[in-house]
Amino acid sequence: MIETIPKNKQLILFDGVCNLCNTSVLFVIKRDTANKFLFAPLQSNIGQSLIREFNIDIIKTDSILLYNPSERRIYHKSTAALKVAKQLDFPTKLLAIFFIIPTFIRNWVYNYIAKNRYKWFGKKTQCMLPTPNLKAKFIA
Repeated sequence: MIETIPKNKQLILFDGVCNLCNTSVLFVIKRDTANKFLFAPLQSNIGQSLIREFNIDIIKTDSILLYNPSERRIYHKSTAALKVAKQLDFPTKLLAIFFIIPTFIRNWVYNYIAKNRYKWFGKKTQCMLPTPNLKAKFIA
C-alpha cells in the first residue's frame, strides 16, 4: 500500500475527526500550488499501514505525520508542520524560520495545542469526506 504513493509527492497524515486538522489540510491545499502533497486521515488504511510500518505510538504522536516516500522517512509534530509550511507558497513558507527554535521547545508548544485541539476547535464524528474536486489529493 505504501508503494502506491508517488515518489514525487509527500503524504500528510492528519487526524480525520479533528476540526483544526481538517482546516489545516484545506489551508495547505490552497497554498500547495506546486501540487507536492497528498493527504490521508491517520484512521485510513494507508495511515494505519504507515503507523505500523514505522512503529509509531499514536498515543504520543496523534495529529500530524509527513511521509516522504523518496526518503522513506516520516516526520512528526512541529518538524512535520514546518517541513510542510516550507514547501508552500509565499508568505507561508516563511514559517520555516521557526526551525531555529530547538525541537523540544517547538514540540512542547505543538503538544500543548494538540492536547487541547478537540476542546478548542471541536471534533467530528467521522473523517472528512473530500469534495469531488479535491478527491484526487486524498488517498484512502
